[in-house]
Amino acid sequence: MPNGICYDIMKILPPVKPYRVLDIGCGEGKDAVFFAKCGYSVTAFDISQPGIDKAKKLAEYNQVNVHFFKADILDYRPDQEYDIIFSSGVLHLLPETARKEFCDNLKSHTSSGGVNALNVFVQKPFITPAPDSTGIEEMSSLWYSGELFRHYHDWMFHTCTEEIFDCNSGGVPHKHCMDTLIAHKVFDSPWS
Repeated sequence: MPNGICYDIMKILPPVKPYRVLDIGCGEGKDAVFFAKCGYSVTAFDISQPGIDKAKKLAEYNQVNVHFFKADILDYRPDQEYDIIFSSGVLHLLPETARKEFCDNLKSHTSSGGVNALNVFVQKPFITPAPDSTGIEEMSSLWYSGELFRHYHDWMFHTCTEEIFDCNSGGVPHKHCMDTLIAHKVFDSPWS
């Protein structure tokens, strides 16, 4: 089952032509393969080689072509334009000092009329860190409420939400907060 954001993206840029998609932190490739099955031209990467290997098998099983490769989000920057840039559940790995530059780079590599669909884990003083030692909070620097939205102030927002949700990773119930943004590059501006 693909991430629900994939369906939201399809409402904005339906696959009437092979729009170019970049899936950042694709994991085992379920969203990348979904986009490819719908007719998009998909490039996807993850830091995990076992994840990339599983993603390639999933694409092969579904008889779709996805350009998968291994890369680290801390080092990778797009070198071409994409119509859709998508990332779910990985941008919390960016240090706070790199976030603006990273978002600016994504924006500059998005075609006019393109979409960026991103979500980030957000810190809240009333939510305690995940109890497991591999929790998101242990590996990263959580974003602040609205920080992601601020980086896209000059784009049109389709989705701009903050949600607190239950999680059971590590076998212990706890909560996370996530900001989700789907933004549309309506025209080429000097800030894009």
